[in-house]
Amino acid sequence: MSAALPVSRLGRVVRGDGPGLLLAHGAGGGIDANYGPVMDVLAAGHTVVGPDFPGSGRTPRADAPLTLDALADLLVATAVEEGLETFAVSGFSLGCPVAVRAAARHPERVTALVLTAGFAYPNPRFLLAVRLWRHLLLQGELEQLAGLLSLIGLSAPAVDALGEDELNAAVRAAAATVPPGTPEHVDLIEAVDVRADLPELAVPALVISPTLDQLVTPPHHRQLADGIPGARYAEIATGHLPFLERPEEWAALIRDFLEEN
Repeated sequence: MSAALPVSRLGRVVRGDGPGLLLAHGAGGGIDANYGPVMDVLAAGHTVVGPDFPGSGRTPRADAPLTLDALADLLVATAVEEGLETFAVSGFSLGCPVAVRAAARHPERVTALVLTAGFAYPNPRFLLAVRLWRHLLLQGELEQLAGLLSLIGLSAPAVDALGEDELNAAVRAAAATVPPGTPEHVDLIEAVDVRADLPELAVPALVISPTLDQLVTPPHHRQLADGIPGARYAEIATGHLPFLERPEEWAALIRDFLEEN
């Protein structure tokens, strides 16, 4: 039986017309930041509902720790409030375990999954990065944090292609736009474990692996694909942020899979 739905107070983007598509963004991101570069393509064939997690984009910061079940339920409730009875879910990074849990808790509503740069649980290397992320946040060292995430979030070729002034400007811009709810997002990463959900999923799924991802490394992506029955696996030659490095290619992978399913 599906979990009961709460009233969702998540701020949201609603675009397009057609079959439903619910978006789940990454930690320290937002719908505009993570899906803005591909929104036109996705909304051309779908009714897209993109909720911002607490403390990002259009949504106020939470006054309590986030939990995976509650966040998954809020996202599903947002889609239902916008008139979608059933929908595919596209998750990016932290949005992938959120999407998986949404499908596990609401199987009658979720029709397909597209999981990009995702993980079932954080391995020790990823946990080390998460703990550095949290430490720099709590110390208010936002430029140092933005520098770290630029090094491990972008691919080496993408960073190497930037001039010094361009890279420094990008780091300053990233530091100035850290969402206030990022500490809660980062805490949630450490608590995630959806390994037991994967074999129970019974929907078409596509796992997209950014092959140059140095934050959520490709073994995490492969674990998702291997764990979901019948999941398809695709690769894209980017770092962790395909919407910055190869948005057209990423959008096409999502669009084409959803058109087939």
